[in-house]
Amino acid sequence: MEYYTIILRTLVIYFLIIVVFRIMGKREIGKLSIVDFVVSIMIAEIAVIAIEDPKLPMLYSLIPIFVLMAIQLILALFSLKSKKVRELVDGKPSVIINHGKIDEHEMRKQRYNFDDLMIQLRENNIKNLTDVEFGILESTGKLSVIKKDETLMLPVILDGLIQEDHLEKFGKTPFWLRRELKKLGIKDIKNISFCVIDDHDQLIIDLKDEKK
Repeated sequence: MEYYTIILRTLVIYFLIIVVFRIMGKREIGKLSIVDFVVSIMIAEIAVIAIEDPKLPMLYSLIPIFVLMAIQLILALFSLKSKKVRELVDGKPSVIINHGKIDEHEMRKQRYNFDDLMIQLRENNIKNLTDVEFGILESTGKLSVIKKDETLMLPVILDGLIQEDHLEKFGKTPFWLRRELKKLGIKDIKNISFCVIDDHDQLIIDLKDEKK
């Protein structure tokens, strides 16, 4: 009888976890944030306990799984509304290579060594460091490489807020940005959800959804 209980519990937990992760949203496995990874590990551990101990009431396992799901959904909701929460939950990218020069200070700060850098440069098919304009260590630990003949895509406006550190990387100022927006007839920056600068110093803008 115990074998049937284990099989039934395994099936229930299996389909439950699929539903839970579907609800929490799609995220590529290799791009999980620290919070996503921790939640995944905890849910997996709870699932194992539920399957291995048939005498333990299923509710004891289901409650913590649903609590973790609720925490994840709440954090995701706040992350959509606040950049500070996003950075707290997911972390923020770090520029490891800036205009072709390695930033050793930032590498030490991120506990990122030269072996890691060389491996990820090879993974990006980079043979010579002089070919790299920017190397950005994403919050997932992946190195994004922008070659010298490519454009760095960093938002200068995100959720209605000017990203001054990104503007600085393009050699631009908030005054320049406001002037360019004024030329395009945009007076309120808060109406912009996303804005980047293209190869010709032109702004590519996505306005927030207008209420109908």
